[in-house]
Amino acid sequence: MSMTDVHLDRRGSSPPSAAERHLRIKKDLHEKLISELELSSIGSMSQDEIREEIRRGAEQLCMRHDDLLSLPERERLIEEVLDETFGIGPLEGLMRDATVSDILVNGPKVVYVERRGRLERTDVVFNDEKHLQEIVRRIVGRVGRRIDETSPLCDARLPDGSRVNAVIPPLALDGSLLSIRRAGKSPLLTHDLVEKRAITQEMVDFLAACIRGRVNMVISGGTGSGKTTLLNALSAFIPEDERVVTIEDAAELRLQQPHVVRMETRPPNIEGEGAISTRDLVKNSLRMRPERIVVGECRGSETLDMLQAMNTGHDGSMTTIHANDTRDAIGRMEMMVGMAGFDLPIWIIRRQIASAVQILVQASRLSGGVRRIMKISEIVGMEEDVVSMQDLFVFKQTGVDEDRAAQGYHFCTGVRPKCLERLEEAGMKLPPEMFESRILTSKPLPEPPPPDEDPRGGERLWGMFGRGRGEGA
Repeated sequence: MSMTDVHLDRRGSSPPSAAERHLRIKKDLHEKLISELELSSIGSMSQDEIREEIRRGAEQLCMRHDDLLSLPERERLIEEVLDETFGIGPLEGLMRDATVSDILVNGPKVVYVERRGRLERTDVVFNDEKHLQEIVRRIVGRVGRRIDETSPLCDARLPDGSRVNAVIPPLALDGSLLSIRRAGKSPLLTHDLVEKRAITQEMVDFLAACIRGRVNMVISGGTGSGKTTLLNALSAFIPEDERVVTIEDAAELRLQQPHVVRMETRPPNIEGEGAISTRDLVKNSLRMRPERIVVGECRGSETLDMLQAMNTGHDGSMTTIHANDTRDAIGRMEMMVGMAGFDLPIWIIRRQIASAVQILVQASRLSGGVRRIMKISEIVGMEEDVVSMQDLFVFKQTGVDEDRAAQGYHFCTGVRPKCLERLEEAGMKLPPEMFESRILTSKPLPEPPPPDEDPRGGERLWGMFGRGRGEGA
């Protein structure tokens, strides 16, 4: 690669600000580096070699203008140029920041991030709208998706599991919009959720027994409430000798079993054809000999097919839906079944739901970014034309602390689950005192000794990660 001088002029009559000068130098340097690349030699070089070659060229160019840039500024400029060439430009630094959970771009000059449950504005900016759209296309292009004026919406998944949603003009009025929901380096386990006080150990033990006992489960909650995180964590209790099929719009689930078959929906092509919906994949999964089906999110007519699968021998299946409460989740399922296009009486739909789903778990994001499991409810059948439910575990918010973060405690309602008999038949024996009415501890519990064996051969699941009864919040 041959490098020549870069003309770094000071355009305009008034002196530019430090930020404007930095952006202009970076843009000129990047354009010069790209124009001077010897394309004939790139094919024989690895990406690391190309990156190192560009770094050397950038250093040479910057050293020729050490009167304009200090040493820290040169290092920062070189890193930004490398990010512009190989990464996702100004967002690369945010993607490397482990404390950032969400990146929200509202046009080329406004970028917010979420850290520890709170939104804050950053000083990250793009050169202009053209630069932002170039980065957006680079992001979605890496995962085989496209975005342009004919298809200005895109929902995609990055190689590290982060989920991306992009909207460009003409739909976005004030500049392109980009949302990146970061995926953690390693998925949270149930023990992590207990330590974060999102759930108590007793609730984990009950849900673990339900999963091992092949009880169908629906996790409901709002956007960003932790539904997928909880689904990932609970999937650890699925036996390793079972075949699990997962279906998602943008693959986020990271199940820990060896026999997992993953499928992802496909959007239509430029002619508007070739789309594969979640419903298509759910139907196809029934022909793949699954023992469990896990749908990342039901939000349309695929809900009917999911209920049918739960009712036809695929016990232990799981899914998530958007809803504000476990009771609202039933109403949402009724509405989404109606979207399938069949004119079914409401009492038939409700009977299908009551027969298919046994456990509903509600996750919520409270004030201050605190995430909590608000309810674990059980569907116990029908009373005339109404689905009958009972709450087993509930979170009660008592207020907020000095940082406006929600405070409260979990408690057991004292109701004995109807599904206990089914769990015992599957070898899952839970102690009766687990369901006594009391406040549950939010503190993480110590690692337990080996589990006791029930005389009848059932494994006692009290304290899968720890033992003890709740004694206070």
